[in-house]
Amino acid sequence: MRETDTVAVEALPDKTLPAHPPLAPSLVWLMAITCGLVVANIYYNQPLLAEIGRTFGLTESRVSLAATITQVGYTVGLLFVVPLGDKRERKSLILALLLCAAVCMAGAAYAPTFGWLVAASLLIGVFSAVPQLLIPMAASLASDAERGRVVGKVMSGLLIGILLSRTISGYVGLHFGWRTMFWVGAGLMVLLTGVLARMLPRNQPTFAGSYASLLGSLGTLTKQLPMLRRSALVGACMFGGFSAFWTTLVFFLESDAYHYHSDVAGLFGLIGASGAFAASFAGKSADRKGADYALNLGILLFLGAYVLLGFTGYYLLGLIVGVIILDVGQQMTHISNQTRIFTLLPEARSRLNTVYMTSCFIGGSAGSLLGGLAWDHFQWYGVCGVGLALVAAAYLANRFYGRGATVV
Repeated sequence: MRETDTVAVEALPDKTLPAHPPLAPSLVWLMAITCGLVVANIYYNQPLLAEIGRTFGLTESRVSLAATITQVGYTVGLLFVVPLGDKRERKSLILALLLCAAVCMAGAAYAPTFGWLVAASLLIGVFSAVPQLLIPMAASLASDAERGRVVGKVMSGLLIGILLSRTISGYVGLHFGWRTMFWVGAGLMVLLTGVLARMLPRNQPTFAGSYASLLGSLGTLTKQLPMLRRSALVGACMFGGFSAFWTTLVFFLESDAYHYHSDVAGLFGLIGASGAFAASFAGKSADRKGADYALNLGILLFLGAYVLLGFTGYYLLGLIVGVIILDVGQQMTHISNQTRIFTLLPEARSRLNTVYMTSCFIGGSAGSLLGGLAWDHFQWYGVCGVGLALVAAAYLANRFYGRGATVV
């Protein structure tokens, strides 16, 4: 069997994937905005950590647990909630998660103790996995000819939400207190629930097995779909190289090379917003010329960015241009990977996305660790070396891994 062939899954009897009318631009924008507002829940607390620490009398290392546990919760949601998108009707599942997220955001705003806040933060992460349900949902609602463009546009909303959440949260926390930001976030989740209840179409599942078999099928899909394995490996390497840069950027900016502070690092995050606009371009490229073309172009841009950063990173203009190219390359590879895995098995898109995104998060964690070690021992050139090594690994994986593999 070729790598593009599908595998058997427990599907509902006598049912095919439902047909939908053409995807309206307003619905695509609604999905993009929803992704941005929901993913922001995960990042609101990062600029507020110092103020939260003062409220509860905690050290910086202790209060950072709130940010870490939110990311842990998101990973838990990715692994155990997102696959349900193939078993439960997606609209009702999304609405339920949004209401749960609203309750948890309100719980964080009220938190009388730090332990309470940590528990609420964990659950905020779990219930904020909604974007990873909306992206495969958008892919299933879109036609084959427009799938890449739709996925790219929805992803752009997700990326803008990540980038702007820290800026907005820092401003609100400074002027109105950290609890206010969580109350605002809770209100936004309730508002989104009402809007999506009216405008989001129903999206029926096709998986008829038990929850245990649903989770077990993650391993089956990974084993039987070489393209999924290859995309997951490429995504892990690319996100690792991306994380190595962003983890160490603040150290570089505060070093003797620049003598800047963390606020400047935040501004570089806004510069990186170019990657959000590249997501839409990547989707269109995948539709017109194929996902492999867009993916290879993204890898080439990523490689060029790290070469540029290695030679000109000590000059501000070179650093800025390198950041822009790096973000564009990362988003092109990410959207291209998602576009091609969503064509493998339409009835299993939520699970395919779970496998892929989990691999990306693992790669990102490894990249952050390697980047930190490289900075400690070799400073900026060490970080660039790690980035180049990881993008080279991504190229080799995409070029050679699983080619000609058979499914048994």
